[in-house]
Amino acid sequence: MNNLLRSPYVVFAVSFIAMWLAGWIGAIFRKKLAKPDDDMRQDLDLVVTANLTLLALIIGFSFSMAITRYDQRKNYEEAEANAIGTEYVRAGLLPSSEAAKVRALLRDYLNQRVAFYLTRDEESIRVVNTQTGQLQTQLWLAVQSPAATQSTPVMGLVLSGMNDVLNSQGYTQAAWWNRIPMEAWVLMIVIAMFGNLLVGYTRHRIDPGTIQSLILPLMLSIALFLIADIDSPRRGIVRVRPQNLISLVESLPSISVSPD
Repeated sequence: MNNLLRSPYVVFAVSFIAMWLAGWIGAIFRKKLAKPDDDMRQDLDLVVTANLTLLALIIGFSFSMAITRYDQRKNYEEAEANAIGTEYVRAGLLPSSEAAKVRALLRDYLNQRVAFYLTRDEESIRVVNTQTGQLQTQLWLAVQSPAATQSTPVMGLVLSGMNDVLNSQGYTQAAWWNRIPMEAWVLMIVIAMFGNLLVGYTRHRIDPGTIQSLILPLMLSIALFLIADIDSPRRGIVRVRPQNLISLVESLPSISVSPD
């Protein structure tokens, strides 16, 4: 349920319906309650202005948070491609048999990392994560054995590079889990609902069924949709494309194995 509510399309639908209903309820209150006098109307206008200003600030801060997380995911994708490419070259420092094995594993690992970015289905993601974990174990064992028999600075470079490969995947996964808290979404939607409720109550000449009553909920829903879209790594329109990893896949055949 938590993942469903993080979908940009669900956020748009829920926020739009909730805000439109809030404005509709505000208009009903306006018809049933006594007409506010001028002083009360001025107070209500002040409250509406303060509410919408606060909502604008929260939306702005949330948008900034989403952009920061999006940039972080892009940076980690680049760092992961650099780590894999560097270790692929350093694998040539190993004996020929171990070098071929490590490079073959790195190719498979690289394909799994590309699939991690391109896959949207939850079941497929679990399969990718499982295969990634298995390949990580095989990669570490492949460099651990030669390093145990040859404790040299050269082997230290190979181990350090493999450590960077494994760590970069963890940093990437942490960045994909780092999203705007659900409490922030609830806060934004609740404040937006109160704003539409007050607008519906003070703008008594606007019928809830007219297009004018849909403008504010629609605008706010689009803003929330954009934030949710940028903040969502897999769902929506804006996604992190693994262009560095794909470029590395295309360039690997041109990297030759160093001779013994």
